[in-house]
Amino acid sequence: MKNKNLKRKNASAPKGPKRGKKGFSFNNDPFFDGELKRRKKPGDDEDIESSDEESQEFNDGAPLGGDKTAAEEEEVETAAEKRKRVAEGYLAKIRAIAKREQEEEDEERGSVDEGEREGERDSLVAQILQQEQLEETGRIRRSIASRVQKPETTDRFQFVVNHRQSVNAVALSEDDVRGFSASKDGSIVHWDVDSGKAEKYLWPSEVVLRSHGAKDPQGRGTKHSKHVLSLAISSDGRYLASGGLDRHVHLWDTRTREHIQAFPGHRGPVSCLTFRQGTSELFSGSFDRTVKIWNAEDRAYINTLFGHQSELLTIDCLRKERVLTVGRDRTMHLFKVPEESQLVFRAPASSLECCCFINNDEFLSGSDDGSIEHWSIMRKKPLHIVKNAHAMVTPHSSEQRDNERLPNGHRDSTSAENGIQIPGNYCSSACSWVSSIAVCRSSDLAASGAGNGSVHVWEIEKESKGLRPLFELSLDGFVNSLAFAKSGQFLVAGVGQEPRLGRWGRTRAAQNGVAVHSLKLL
Repeated sequence: MKNKNLKRKNASAPKGPKRGKKGFSFNNDPFFDGELKRRKKPGDDEDIESSDEESQEFNDGAPLGGDKTAAEEEEVETAAEKRKRVAEGYLAKIRAIAKREQEEEDEERGSVDEGEREGERDSLVAQILQQEQLEETGRIRRSIASRVQKPETTDRFQFVVNHRQSVNAVALSEDDVRGFSASKDGSIVHWDVDSGKAEKYLWPSEVVLRSHGAKDPQGRGTKHSKHVLSLAISSDGRYLASGGLDRHVHLWDTRTREHIQAFPGHRGPVSCLTFRQGTSELFSGSFDRTVKIWNAEDRAYINTLFGHQSELLTIDCLRKERVLTVGRDRTMHLFKVPEESQLVFRAPASSLECCCFINNDEFLSGSDDGSIEHWSIMRKKPLHIVKNAHAMVTPHSSEQRDNERLPNGHRDSTSAENGIQIPGNYCSSACSWVSSIAVCRSSDLAASGAGNGSVHVWEIEKESKGLRPLFELSLDGFVNSLAFAKSGQFLVAGVGQEPRLGRWGRTRAAQNGVAVHSLKLL
């Protein structure tokens, strides 16, 4: 009986709306209409209805998120608009240069028709742009070495930034205005080239690092190591990449000097970094024998390149998707990323310490036996070898006079094939290792550093005829990194008391810091 009564009550009760079917809604009730409208966000696409009193109240007060101020509207700029603005500004600069050159020519020639003057000016602008494009792509080489004047005896390196420990890496922005340096003490410093004003990057906490993508430290360590081995700055100057013993690639925003991303993935210390020119594509080399490709703009991993049989030490890249690497396996690899292929160059040295591009077809390398090799993409062996490039000038012992042999087994008296022999010097210990090498972009000017107390400046001769020594710049300590200004007007050196990747040598009299030497051009 109870069950029958319950069924009758349920049958007589009004049936509510079933799920999935349209029924009564608060949106249809006019009582809740005004409240729902007020709860809508100002950023929605739908128009916000409000009374005149409300509008007056909002207008009198501070602007809300929906009302954009003039400053906010100026900040909103698409990528295409930015490229157009930068191109127009650069074109105006080139036109001003062409106008000055044309005015100087007009003074010599006299009066010229206005239409003819404008035509000549446009031709000159096109010629300047074409010349710069050829230089940027490495198709032609600027002649700077012949214009560099030999420094006076009083001209020396000037220290602009000091570090507590040895400086491992230096980098320059595209406009040669800002510099970046990192040392073994974990400090990353951003400094102005002209004034020397320095600002330090602050490492975030462990919690922030994990939120930015960092993995837990491996091994016995409980915190991420701040020891930095390499730096790289993007062409637009927006991103700074750092790598070190914590096996991560860290990305920094140069405008705010804040940490924005940590890329895990390497199984060994990140020893070298480089950006592809004109892009946000980042390449990292590690002791795990791999090269990884990242996209700084998208904060994404792209690919991994294999080929080395030992630790990678240095990496370099130009505008093409070609990556040059050297390692302790006595080889230099040229990775052609789009073709998924690579060229392997084998050196006579026991270990190649550094490398850099001259152009897309030629490159230089420095080794731990004190020699500098000049390579071409057309040959698997060096075109030229400069032996004892940074030899220590020390008196020979009787044992050395008897043997006259270098640590790599070659006799000091014999010259290398197609190479240059520096007479009177002997290459010994880690102080003679060529630890850094740099080329002024798209030019014939190069420099190399070691721990023998000097930086050597070289001229890259035409038609692959080798290297010709220009002069030496005195600098005590281990020169772990070098960077030329794009204009060739100064050279930056990262120097310290110890080598970059170890402590097998020490120069107590050296200063840990960043030194700049100006170069006078004719």
